[in-house]
Order: sequence, then C-alpha cells, then structure tokens
Amino acid sequence: MGEPVRAGRRGRGAPAVTPAPPPDLLAAPGYGARRMYQAYLAAWNRHVDPVLTGPQFAVLSAVRAYPGNDQSSLAGAVALDTSTMADLCRRLEQRGLIRRVESPRDARRKLLSLTEEGSAVLTQVNRRARRLDKALLGSDSSDVDVAGLLNTLGARWEAVAALDELN
Repeated sequence: MGEPVRAGRRGRGAPAVTPAPPPDLLAAPGYGARRMYQAYLAAWNRHVDPVLTGPQFAVLSAVRAYPGNDQSSLAGAVALDTSTMADLCRRLEQRGLIRRVESPRDARRKLLSLTEEGSAVLTQVNRRARRLDKALLGSDSSDVDVAGLLNTLGARWEAVAALDELN
C-alpha cells in the first residue's frame, strides 16, 4: 500500500525524489481512507462527471428514493449536515435538477422532488457511476461486500467521532 520512491525532474536535470509514505502513515486507517477518497474524487471527475459532485449525486439519489421528503430529513440519509444540505439543494434547484417547495404545514421545511431534467441527469450519471464502481472494486471483489464493509466502518468511525473520550 504506498507508492514507491519516484524520480522526477527538478530544475537543471537534477532528479527530484518523492519519498514513499512513512510506515506510521501506512498503518493509520485515516491515511488510507483519505488516500482512497482523493483517488475516488479524481476518478469521479474524470470518468463520471466533472460538474456534478458525489454529494450532489447522493442528494439526487435520495430525492429519487424519497420524493416529497424534506431536505433536513434527507441530510442524514446522505451523510451531510443540514447547512451543507441546504446549500447543495439551492445549487441543484438553480441548475433545474430538483424542485424545492415549502411544506404546507411548516414554511421552514423544504420538500424536494426531482425535475424531469434531474431524473435524466441522475440516470446518465448513475450508469457512469456504476461503471466506476466496477472498475474500482475489480472482478475479484465478488466474494467480499466491500461497500458493506466500508459502510460498517463509516458507522463505527461516526460513533467514535461522537464519543466524549476514547477508552
């Protein structure tokens, strides 16, 4: 796990050496998670969509799954805080991908639904995202539920983050 030392070019022909990550970093799960996330973002931008972000895709997916729910309720489903969710929904609305309407019972609640364009965009992006998933997981991952494992780890890490003190 870690990259080998690479030689590059620096200035007047002197090779630049990029050192491999130190062993203590390679042993840290946070380093591995950040590295995977950075690689995922790069792959998403290149192979799925350079404009629609992963969090925006997650919101569109949740709105499709739960049409008419309010944005605060859906924030938890897509692992976003409510202020980030509100910002993101405003941008999706401005792009014409979702509709936000006030709840008839509480004007502070914004109910969400996909527009026709939002539904079409989600269908196209979802196809490319699934191809990316297959490329990232490879064909030999069929015996292991990698996504399930990552979600289990995510839930555990969220619980640890919420602790007042570590044991």
